[in-house]
Amino acid sequence: MKYVIGIDLGTSAVKTLLVSQAGEVVAEATKEYPLYHEHSGWSEQEPEDWVAGTLASLQELTAKSGVSADDIEGLSFSGQMHGLVLLDADNKPVRRAILWNDTRTTAQCREIERTLGEKLLSVTRNPALEGFTLPKLLWVREKEPEAFAKASRFVLPKDYVRYRLDGTIRMDLSDAAGTLMLDIAGKKWSEDVLAAFGISPDFCPPLVEAGAQTGTLLPEAAGAAGLAADTKVFAGGADNACGAIGSGILKPGVTLCSIGTSGVVLTYEPDASADYEGKVHFFNHGKENSFYAMGVTLAAGYSLSWFRNTFAKGESFEALTAGIADIKPGSNGLLFTPYIVGERTPHPDAVIRGSFIGMDGSHTRAHFTRAVMEGITFSLNESVALFRAAGKTVDKIVSIGGGAKNPVWLQMQADIFGAEVVALENEQGPGLGAAMLAAAGCGWFPSLDACADVFVKHAKSYLPSAESSAEYAKLFAIYQQVYGRTKELNESLNAFRN
Repeated sequence: MKYVIGIDLGTSAVKTLLVSQAGEVVAEATKEYPLYHEHSGWSEQEPEDWVAGTLASLQELTAKSGVSADDIEGLSFSGQMHGLVLLDADNKPVRRAILWNDTRTTAQCREIERTLGEKLLSVTRNPALEGFTLPKLLWVREKEPEAFAKASRFVLPKDYVRYRLDGTIRMDLSDAAGTLMLDIAGKKWSEDVLAAFGISPDFCPPLVEAGAQTGTLLPEAAGAAGLAADTKVFAGGADNACGAIGSGILKPGVTLCSIGTSGVVLTYEPDASADYEGKVHFFNHGKENSFYAMGVTLAAGYSLSWFRNTFAKGESFEALTAGIADIKPGSNGLLFTPYIVGERTPHPDAVIRGSFIGMDGSHTRAHFTRAVMEGITFSLNESVALFRAAGKTVDKIVSIGGGAKNPVWLQMQADIFGAEVVALENEQGPGLGAAMLAAAGCGWFPSLDACADVFVKHAKSYLPSAESSAEYAKLFAIYQQVYGRTKELNESLNAFRN
């Protein structure tokens, strides 16, 4: 039996999966690393922590699996998107990486809008948001000129880790699509964008497809990881692209709902012709010559984690969610908006904050818990509504992440989305997608689609209740009013926030 490894470089930890040719996950390992928040809105990490965590995770994975290193043919990556890693002439980081959830770059976003005008959406297909890479690059150039002067190129998080494993500097299209510097349809760095901001093409790494082989392991990396030096290394993709691959979102008609720290609703696009006018993200897929459209809720699972840590610290999620099944849709008139760190889709607003509306003395903690879960799902449904308004069919949704671990939440998703919701038998999300890129790259399958037929296994299906869906449709219409009615209040309150 032969095996491949999927490496998922997340925001809080790196997770590695060892997957067999039958699509079975035979071992996994996780290593955490710190986040640095030195100022309000800042979010950074040390690239060296990613490398150390990845090598330690691989070492643990190979050691406890008992699988011979010679039977592990290849590995690939899924990576947190947008993070800026500036490298000097020796490919050493000149400062900490600035992450996707860093919000210091509002002024740079406005500069990008003024400078590019209509080209921003026509070329990059995405609005200028604080999370993207180009605003971070401009911020460092303006605020830390000495550090920027040392930089010879930039890469994204997983690309730096891959460089440390195989010695090559490359970036795949699905991750490059989140930089605001890529011509999405043309699949190349945009000469117009680079010229507009005085960025040399040499500052950008060579582009490859997510499934491209970039090399084999360096001897020292192989030794540290417990792998053979001839292990094939593949480029890998952005976490959402790999999440789509690992969930089988490889053809029209199937949509993905992923509830992690943030939440994503993602739909496959066979070409670059769709035009959402910047209301949702539009990126290159990890599947060659394909694309995907994606709406994002910034604080999806994070909203529930925040609620537990604030009002039920130390309790399990099972204890927190006890009793929610006995509460009818609408949580007895209690509504929650999950804007606790700002919002992305359909309101790209770093200042807006969340609300509980309709509280009274009859509400218990279970009502609040259910309201949080409903509010998260309402936010995700705004993306579903945008897809439908653009003519997309959304009648089957694969649900992954924290929202797929609770049957009540899965049924809630079906009722709010008005669609069949399917859980996965052995959900591994982006890590499995990375492993699938390696499996297809090693020649085990003729295509990613053929790989998905073996690796992606559907579990229980949830159909919407006509009665509950009708109630949620009324509640969703109320939910959609909250942003506009609280925007000005939150802008005034922002002056009092630390």
